[in-house]
Amino acid sequence: MPKLLLMDHDGGIDDLLSLLLVLTMPDVELLGVTVTPADCYIEPALESSYKLLQLTGHEYIPLGRGDYAGINAFPSEWRARPDIINALPMLINLPKAPDPYAYPAAPDLLIDWLTQASDKVTILLTGPCSNLVLALEKAPELADKIEQIVWMAGAFTVSGNVQTYQHDGSAEWNVFWDPVSTRKLVEWQLPLTFIPLDVTNHVPVTKAFLSKLATQIDYPLSNLAGQFWALTLDTIPGYYYTYFMWDILATSYLAMPEQFKTQSVRMNVSTRPPNAGQTYLDEAGYAATIVTDVNVENFYEYLLTQFKR
Repeated sequence: MPKLLLMDHDGGIDDLLSLLLVLTMPDVELLGVTVTPADCYIEPALESSYKLLQLTGHEYIPLGRGDYAGINAFPSEWRARPDIINALPMLINLPKAPDPYAYPAAPDLLIDWLTQASDKVTILLTGPCSNLVLALEKAPELADKIEQIVWMAGAFTVSGNVQTYQHDGSAEWNVFWDPVSTRKLVEWQLPLTFIPLDVTNHVPVTKAFLSKLATQIDYPLSNLAGQFWALTLDTIPGYYYTYFMWDILATSYLAMPEQFKTQSVRMNVSTRPPNAGQTYLDEAGYAATIVTDVNVENFYEYLLTQFKR
């Protein structure tokens, strides 16, 4: 029986690649997609999401609009990337996407989908967790319908990737955007697996990988994925930042968990400066699973294989 999945993403290039990867997974039934306006402006990100569903024949999968604005905004130049995605040759001439203001509210859709699901549901988060927390606060009984939460978030034994004012650099962006909701989520004590920077730091977007992917240009998904990843090379200035396969690594965990090493821990999260959003090990904290390592070669090969579909 396929794994029932709900996905919440925040519109970045890595998020959209993750959606594309989910759509190649034969053992996953994607029930719905919600979008958080964190690493994106919501309107173009909804359009990008719809275009990918349309391109792959999945436009029947419902989309939900997140309107919660978070606490610490992503840089605006990062958030603008979906506009570029929508102009790529394989997407620009697709039929017009629906009105971005007509989509239902993301938390309400999560409630509806969990209520109607025939079995327990896995939730994949590649952005902040705010929509899920808002849904659980509104319908706490639905926590029992969650099989597992897989979340690309956190930094436990490595430095964070937040570089901004009044911050010490210890946090990862998906947590930093809304550390209060993160604290609420871990307090629920649901089966939560973090895919943190500790492991995503092992999988940068390299030109060697992009070169291999380019040899598959005759496969439409490989062609599109290559265009997506090529856009990451100047997303943020390379002299102080590297673009990693953050979200797509978390997504691949759904398909090949045996390629990852995990650790059961007690952890906590700070909600105040100067380390707002820091996730840290804490023996008096909350139970969670963190992924600590991955078979890097098998991961890259998996991506090359999936984008041949």
